[in-house]
Amino acid sequence: MEVTGILGLIILIADIWAIVKIFGSGASTGAKVIWIVAILLLPVLGLILWLLFGPKAQAVGQV
Repeated sequence: MEVTGILGLIILIADIWAIVKIFGSGASTGAKVIWIVAILLLPVLGLILWLLFGPKAQAVGQV
Protein backbone atom coordinates (compact mmCIF):
# COMPACT_ATOMS: atom_id res chain seq x y z
CA MET A 1 0.00 0.00 0.00
CA GLU A 2 1.42 3.37 -0.98
CA VAL A 3 0.45 6.41 1.02
CA THR A 4 1.12 9.81 -0.52
CA GLY A 5 0.10 13.42 -0.13
CA ILE A 6 -1.39 14.87 3.01
CA LEU A 7 -2.22 11.46 4.50
CA GLY A 8 1.40 10.38 4.17
CA LEU A 9 2.53 13.59 5.87
CA ILE A 10 0.10 13.05 8.74
CA ILE A 11 1.34 9.49 9.22
CA LEU A 12 4.97 10.66 9.16
CA ILE A 13 4.29 13.34 11.79
CA ALA A 14 2.41 10.85 13.99
CA ASP A 15 5.24 8.31 13.71
CA ILE A 16 7.86 10.92 14.65
CA TRP A 17 5.73 12.00 17.61
CA ALA A 18 5.41 8.37 18.75
CA ILE A 19 9.17 7.77 18.47
CA VAL A 20 9.89 10.89 20.54
CA LYS A 21 7.39 9.68 23.17
CA ILE A 22 9.03 6.24 23.17
CA PHE A 23 12.46 7.76 23.80
CA GLY A 24 11.03 9.69 26.77
CA SER A 25 9.18 6.74 28.27
CA GLY A 26 10.35 4.76 31.25
CA ALA A 27 10.39 1.50 29.30
CA SER A 28 13.50 -0.65 29.11
CA THR A 29 15.96 -0.10 26.29
CA GLY A 30 14.94 -3.37 24.65
CA ALA A 31 11.26 -2.43 24.69
CA LYS A 32 12.06 0.98 23.22
CA VAL A 33 14.04 -0.60 20.38
CA ILE A 34 11.25 -3.07 19.60
CA TRP A 35 8.59 -0.34 19.48
CA ILE A 36 10.72 1.95 17.32
CA VAL A 37 11.49 -0.86 14.87
CA ALA A 38 7.79 -1.77 14.73
CA ILE A 39 6.85 1.82 13.93
CA LEU A 40 9.58 2.17 11.30
CA LEU A 41 8.72 -1.11 9.54
CA LEU A 42 4.93 -0.83 9.83
CA PRO A 43 4.18 2.90 10.13
CA VAL A 44 0.39 2.72 10.45
CA LEU A 45 -0.04 -0.63 12.18
CA GLY A 46 2.99 -0.04 14.43
CA LEU A 47 1.60 3.32 15.54
CA ILE A 48 -1.83 1.83 16.30
CA LEU A 49 -0.30 -1.05 18.25
CA TRP A 50 1.92 1.36 20.20
CA LEU A 51 -1.08 3.53 21.07
CA LEU A 52 -2.98 0.48 22.33
CA PHE A 53 -0.24 -1.58 23.98
CA GLY A 54 2.82 0.62 24.34
CA PRO A 55 4.25 1.87 27.63
CA LYS A 56 2.11 4.56 29.20
CA ALA A 57 3.68 7.79 30.44
CA GLN A 58 3.52 8.26 34.19
CA ALA A 59 1.66 11.30 35.44
CA VAL A 60 3.77 13.90 37.18
CA GLY A 61 3.19 13.92 40.92
CA GLN A 62 1.57 10.51 40.92
CA VAL A 63 2.54 8.32 43.91
